[in-house]
Amino acid sequence: MTAKDNFQPLRRRGVQRLAQEQWGMGRSIWSADTGDRELVVDEVAVTEAPASAAIANVLGIDPDEPACVRSRRFVLEGKPVLLATSFLPAGLVAGSAITQEDTGPGGIYARLAELGYEPVHFREEIRCRMPSHDEADGLGLGMGTPVIVIARTAFADGGRPVEVNEMILDSAAYVLEYDVEA
Repeated sequence: MTAKDNFQPLRRRGVQRLAQEQWGMGRSIWSADTGDRELVVDEVAVTEAPASAAIANVLGIDPDEPACVRSRRFVLEGKPVLLATSFLPAGLVAGSAITQEDTGPGGIYARLAELGYEPVHFREEIRCRMPSHDEADGLGLGMGTPVIVIARTAFADGGRPVEVNEMILDSAAYVLEYDVEA
């Protein structure tokens, strides 16, 4: 039996992880999910590129306007579990820590708050599909393993979209949990 055979799925607490109390206190949103388990971001790339038409539409920017693109791979206990790419209006985040590999305590959302664009609302759309070849390679997936695709949009006060985060999750590595008050 290998370490992968003993892997316990990550419980992704969809509501708690995005609470302002989480990132506003300088904690990673991941700490709501991982507890004392070892999570590493082993690949980070930050670039500036024109936004796709779909991303530009969600962000409310011109399709030719550049976006700050942050791509990361998250590894939990030695197992790749998530590929994430964030898109933010480049003009909004220019010169901030968001354009650096290490965004600092509280991550992107804490830095957006410092810029006057604190996220006050999030929307997540969830789909499942088979991974692309690159996604399967990046997550170390075998043939026939589907992925969960989560597209999260962060909105500042007044409904302004400030980030789109496209996440590709290894479906076998997650339990999605949503605890909602009635």
